[in-house]
Amino acid sequence: MAQVSVRNLTKIFPGNILAVDNVNLGINNKEFVVLVGPSGCGKSTTLRMIAGLEEPSSGDIFIGNRLVNNVPAKNRDIAMVFQNYALYPHMTVFENMAFGLKLRGYPRLEIDRRVKEAAEILGIQKLLNRRPKELSGGERQRVAVGRAIVRKPMVFLFDEPLSNLDAKMRVQMRTEIHKLHLRLQTTMIYVTHDQVEAMTMGDKIVVMKSGKVQQIADPITIYDKPVNKFVAGFIGSPPMNFMTGKIFKREGKLYFNEGKFQVKIVQEMYDQLRSYLDKDVVLGIRSEDIYDKLFVSEAPPENIVRVTCEVFEPMGSEVYLYLNTGKHTFIARVGAHDRPEVNRDMDLVFDMSKVHFFDKDTEETII
Repeated sequence: MAQVSVRNLTKIFPGNILAVDNVNLGINNKEFVVLVGPSGCGKSTTLRMIAGLEEPSSGDIFIGNRLVNNVPAKNRDIAMVFQNYALYPHMTVFENMAFGLKLRGYPRLEIDRRVKEAAEILGIQKLLNRRPKELSGGERQRVAVGRAIVRKPMVFLFDEPLSNLDAKMRVQMRTEIHKLHLRLQTTMIYVTHDQVEAMTMGDKIVVMKSGKVQQIADPITIYDKPVNKFVAGFIGSPPMNFMTGKIFKREGKLYFNEGKFQVKIVQEMYDQLRSYLDKDVVLGIRSEDIYDKLFVSEAPPENIVRVTCEVFEPMGSEVYLYLNTGKHTFIARVGAHDRPEVNRDMDLVFDMSKVHFFDKDTEETII
């Protein structure tokens, strides 16, 4: 079984730089887990400690039921795919993929069988006699993945493997890696700063910031129920919109006052928000939950917001509207047919059943 367990893992670099702060993480057998976060959040350092390329300052790492803190990387039964491919330029594709097996003393026939099997899985059979300089970026990445596959490890580790590819190739390779996981049924840990990769590939997402784990959950839970403002803003494209304002009560109903507009809060949120009456909070709303009033048949008057459209970006199947209330700027994602006039006022409708509220001081989710 290829479970990976990280317990109280901490890494402090010279100069008292805290890179990873008391991380606890359990990864099940055959699970695809994505570590995601901004640059410097500690995700790659965590992966490198699991791989045995960095030594933990404290904490334990288990692969299967074995404590591997003092086990060299080559003996951990893992295979790692790096961002820069790390291929030997003087070797052919076949030789690059076979090199690790040769070092471990595998028979020639077994090496030949494993390399050809991996090449077939990745669709690179015709490239086996080429050298890395004769390959495209996507082909080189396939070779790097193939070199890991032939090892048949307990755990695959990917450290931002698609960062050097163009946008179209990133999408293609993202799909290929996901299909590879389904075919191999092996535990995979994948590091990226790209939240789209995280959302589309992971069975489970680990969101990190400043060395700490912020939330661990499946992609839909992360998107719909973020535990704090950071997770809400980091996951989603465009990111969630945030507006600061006060909760107030009028005629037994609760409202959010942004300063330039007011919107009525749905009754299901009253219990969680009563203790915030007359206090500053942060309202969060995703761009797809904001609608142009012209295309809403029955818009509640209490949920209509007048704003200025400053820019619109046609994206083909949809349009991004960049809007200004006079106090906050935010983005709405609307249908491709919507073409408002720039620098003119327009009325929007907030879907108040979809909004989130965050504590202004702690940034933790209220609801």
